Order: sequence, then structure tokens, then C-alpha cells
Amino acid sequence: MDIDVRGPRFGAALTTVVLAVVLITGSFWLLAWQTLAFALGAAGGVGRSPYGWLFRTVVRPRIGPPTEFEAPQPPRFAQTVGLVFAVVGLVGFGLGPTWLGLAATGLALAAAFLNAAFGYCLGCEMYLLARRVTVRAQ
Repeated sequence: MDIDVRGPRFGAALTTVVLAVVLITGSFWLLAWQTLAFALGAAGGVGRSPYGWLFRTVVRPRIGPPTEFEAPQPPRFAQTVGLVFAVVGLVGFGLGPTWLGLAATGLALAAAFLNAAFGYCLGCEMYLLARRVTVRAQ
């Protein structure tokens, strides 16, 4: 079942804010929250993440029904990529070196910002590229 394209973009906007605050404060616990959000989105799809729930219950009823849809697999893959970067960030902030936490968080922030501001999902594009490569290889 396809999903409302506005949901992942809303989630990316919240993720951008959270990760920016992590970079400013160095907060391990805030990054842990974002890691959990990524994990839930990767495991159950973007609609199962806290930001997906917030979009579905609070935002979408106020902005009206969707006019564009997308397949759920690319955004779910993007959540998995975000999860990997967030885990690396947690390792850097928790065990060191701190630069690793900053770098991983900064890369995740850049990807989230691209999606939030321009609707360009790097993780989604990675998913689609991988699908093309595997289909051609068969």
C-alpha cells in the first residue's frame, strides 16, 4: 500500500531539527531518541515511527487528504540508512572519538535536510539504484 509523500518529508523535517540540536549540544540521549525513531521506521515502515504517528494523527487531518503517493520501501530503506548513521553517532558520542559522533550525525543531518527542504531522499535514491543494479544483474 502506497504512502502519503508528505509523511516522510515531515519526518525528515523533525529529524533535521533533532539532529541539528544533537550537533549543537552533543546530546547522547537526544541522538538515542532519534536512533529509536529510525529503528521503529526501519522495522515497521515510516508510518510506525513516532514522526509518522505524529503526522498521521495531528498534521494530516489538518492539511487534508494526500494527492501524491509513493511506495513505502524506499523511505523504509532510508530509515535503515539513518539508523546506521545514528548508531555510529551514538558510538562516537558514547565511547569516542567524539569526531565520529559529529561526523555521523552531520551526514545524517545533511540527508534529512535534503529531504525536508527539497524533497530529495538520498536513502530512497540508494534503494532505487540498488534495485536497478540487482535487476540488471539477474
